Amino acid sequence: MSYQKRTAALASVAALAGSAVFMAAPAARADVVDVNYKCQTPIGVKTAVSPIDIKGVKNGSGYKLTMSWQKGVSSSPVELGKGAMSPSATIKVGGADSGTVSVSGPANEAAIPANTPIKINDLTGTYTPKASGKVTFTAAVLTIKALGTTTTCTPTNNPGPSLTLDVTGAGGSSGGSSGSTGSTGSTGSGTGTDSSGTLPKTGPDDSVIALGTLGGTVLLAGAAGTLWLTRRNQTARARR
Repeated sequence: MSYQKRTAALASVAALAGSAVFMAAPAARADVVDVNYKCQTPIGVKTAVSPIDIKGVKNGSGYKLTMSWQKGVSSSPVELGKGAMSPSATIKVGGADSGTVSVSGPANEAAIPANTPIKINDLTGTYTPKASGKVTFTAAVLTIKALGTTTTCTPTNNPGPSLTLDVTGAGGSSGGSSGSTGSTGSTGSGTGTDSSGTLPKTGPDDSVIALGTLGGTVLLAGAAGTLWLTRRNQTARARR
């Protein structure tokens, strides 16, 4: 192999190793999911379908979840004045963890006409992972309080998750437990214990460091190989 080809090959390997560092970082998966609600209202049963998405943002040791409705649900036979309607909901936690997250939001900022689908403002809550792995977040029960009445809307179509995150629980443990707060993160599972008997924290950061080290090693090897090839070429010229 010629000097130029050897150098090009080493550079290609180093570039691939460096790219692996960025490819290793996990990403959250979010989907807009249609939820069929059956609402028990003071005047009977009403049904509605609304696309719902859930977003998660890292917030300290937990995650802030934001639940959004793209269409209105239920309705009122009378006008609801400004601030008359107060919404809240629960999000089902599944996968590596279990439990529910309570989310809530502000009352309606403008009057809602009678017999008009009620648009729910974004609801927020906090999820704190107790386990490590892929955790799913699915729309659950919606509660609407207005004019001294309560309407409860329950999904009837067994909707899929609106959000899937890789999270790291406290201490990097892998056992499931109930959560009451939450959002994004990433993790791996530990297999050994330290002198204190606790599981060491492992995850994408460790993978990134390992891959970064590999990339650096390959780059150094490439530089050393290039230097060796250069000296060898100079020696051969001198002998001629």
